Amino acid sequence: MTHHITLISGDGIGPEVVGATRTLIDATGVKIDWEVCEAGKEVFKKGITSGVPQETIESIKSTRLVLKGPLETPVGFGEKSANVTLRKLFETYANIRPIKEFPNVDTPYRGKGIDFVIIRENVEDLYAGIEYLSTPGVAKCLKLISRKGCEKIVRLAFEFVRSEGRKSLHCATKANIMKFSEGMLKKTFEEIAPEYPDIEAHHIIVDNCAHQLVRFPEKFEAIVTTNMNGDILSDLGSGLIGGLGLAPGANIGDGIAIFEAVHGSAPKYAGQNTINPTAVLFSGVMMLRHLGEFEAARTIEQAVLATLESGVMPQDISGARAGASTTGFTEAVLKNFGKTSRAWKERDYKPIKMPKVDKRPDLVASKETKVLGVDVFLDSPLFGEDLGRSLTRLVEKTAFELKMISNRGVQIYPSAGTSPDVVDLWSCRFVGRSGNVSHEEVRSLLAILEKEHRWVNLELLQTFDGKEAFSKAQGENQTAAPQKAAASA
Repeated sequence: MTHHITLISGDGIGPEVVGATRTLIDATGVKIDWEVCEAGKEVFKKGITSGVPQETIESIKSTRLVLKGPLETPVGFGEKSANVTLRKLFETYANIRPIKEFPNVDTPYRGKGIDFVIIRENVEDLYAGIEYLSTPGVAKCLKLISRKGCEKIVRLAFEFVRSEGRKSLHCATKANIMKFSEGMLKKTFEEIAPEYPDIEAHHIIVDNCAHQLVRFPEKFEAIVTTNMNGDILSDLGSGLIGGLGLAPGANIGDGIAIFEAVHGSAPKYAGQNTINPTAVLFSGVMMLRHLGEFEAARTIEQAVLATLESGVMPQDISGARAGASTTGFTEAVLKNFGKTSRAWKERDYKPIKMPKVDKRPDLVASKETKVLGVDVFLDSPLFGEDLGRSLTRLVEKTAFELKMISNRGVQIYPSAGTSPDVVDLWSCRFVGRSGNVSHEEVRSLLAILEKEHRWVNLELLQTFDGKEAFSKAQGENQTAAPQKAAASA
């Protein structure tokens, strides 16, 4: 059987490490039709702001499988990351990053037996890339977490753990602070865990997770987490085993997969033949397992390990020893085909059972939705007390009353007697006098406010089946609306 694979060499060091991987995969005898495509830096230069040309998109639609090198990501203002574009275009919602101790690699953790995997949600969270400048001096980024996204990543995490014969799974969140967004992953994890009685399920706060990974990394088998947390933890993990040059990765979706290393394009090292190709080599190993080519995957994996055990080391992990070049290491691995590692603990790999999650957008619905009020964000040079008096006067004869004003999440008006530093974006919380307000009343409120103030955006203060769906500012009292409004609701 011939496998059709889209090959994207990438930027910087990409062509060197991807070339090494292709050489070794071809040497296993697996039949592959490589469709060579481009994305990243050179595509940006052509004026394609996504960094991914239509020809590449069409190839991936056809092959459903990609091996890619690192793509250069614009920093700051400008084009979006082509890496993220590919993940989102093809809904590769899971990023899988194995962290395992390599033989003969000197690290402070050598001999600990580190062997865990990070399963990172890959398309939501802050990496949805939804950002705004609310004022010239205040930026914001939407942390988008959905129940559907959480269910998909949690179910895949359990299935992946089961496919590798692992026994435990930690869910790492910041649900103690972000109770709705990060809390949604925690809640979903705890609801689904009983369906997998063969796997120990634990929740852990993400900062404690980072702490424990540094102290006792050998105690973890698998971690499922949100996008940004996973990005940070996976880089921490690669540091435990010797660096990004040893950290492979896979982006998995429904019927599609993109395999790539964790490291970046490192353009200053491009063309020097000094880069460690192991991360992309092991990404290729993951790809072969995904294809069901388990023997070919084992051949490359064991040859790399045997090469390291023999003392042939890439330059980034060679320490005081003379390191091998990229091509030199690749040739050494090729010569070691058929050899096996003396120390590497092999797993009994099985195909992943991909989870089925309902594709309806309204995966979670409420029987009753109410709107108690609205948070209106104003761009104003006024300070708390002056702004509070102005708004109170404006809404005196409306369906709303001003409950409070906060700035960067801290209540400013009514004053709590402190003097926090403030910026020119004010969150003004208006609650309905009747306990439930209409969209028409919200529009009327905005029309009145904009006579004297510039509003930037708003958020409805909703309840779903009686449960509040909004957070409180630091210092805000715990009543969502005045008592008379609550009594009439």
